[in-house]
Amino acid sequence: EENEIVKADGKPYTVYTPYKKKWLAAFEKLNIGCDNGDFNKFIKHSVQLPSLSEIGFSTSSLKASEFSPEKINNYGEHRDFPSKDHTTHIGPYLRFGTLSIRQVILDLPTQSEVYLSELIWREFFMQILFHFPQVKNNNFRSKYDSIPWRDNEEDFKKWCRGETGYPLVDAGMRELNATGHMHNRVRMITAGFLCKHLLINWQWGEAYFAQKLLDYELSSNNGNWQWAAGTGCDAAPYFRVFNPTTQIQRFDKNFEYIKKWVPEVQELTYSKPMVEHKFARERAISTYKQALENQS
Repeated sequence: EENEIVKADGKPYTVYTPYKKKWLAAFEKLNIGCDNGDFNKFIKHSVQLPSLSEIGFSTSSLKASEFSPEKINNYGEHRDFPSKDHTTHIGPYLRFGTLSIRQVILDLPTQSEVYLSELIWREFFMQILFHFPQVKNNNFRSKYDSIPWRDNEEDFKKWCRGETGYPLVDAGMRELNATGHMHNRVRMITAGFLCKHLLINWQWGEAYFAQKLLDYELSSNNGNWQWAAGTGCDAAPYFRVFNPTTQIQRFDKNFEYIKKWVPEVQELTYSKPMVEHKFARERAISTYKQALENQS
């Protein structure tokens, strides 16, 4: 629960690593189990369940990929390479509660520390939202409130459509638009590009992901977007600006993932880069630095 993993003085953690250590220590002391419930004992009366529309949802044409527990094996080794599709696609099932997080953790094979760490990140951001509800609409670190975002609507539309001229960014956005899913490594790259290269407020990207992602959760979406923008707790420093081109060499050097989603990548019709990386990086660092100095 939100108040179970806190510091000795009762205050919430705002840095992941010490939170994770205390979470693991507490978890080792638990004696938890999951039994198959008898639904007939839970529902005592005949009830008419509400329709999707009555609870604020509508039927989507998109289908969530099946949860693939076998991909937990070697997850840490393969998780950063989007062409391998070596993620478990568990997100939508956890988001809607159709899989028990307790059962998933109990069933983890040995040597699954990296995968378990990702699940603990989810818990970390949940308790951040609980203890600091202002993050829903504001920067976790108020010193970043004065950043003069460009918020160019045409640039934002190009990013949304996957027409930035940076293949890995475009592939990720097109995958999101087509499937409601985006590989985690690519999520970091696309989010960083919006905030740092285009200097567009992370809240624009957060709202777009919320609209598109099948595994959307407020706490994780907000926490990760603020991490990418450098405005959140335990966030990437503002001067860390991913180079979308060198990221290709590291994570998709054979263009397997890119060619799947951007088939025209090697054609003359493919978009030119909407902003030059060196210029954008220097502009972002200068803008952030100036905003922070103005707070002094």
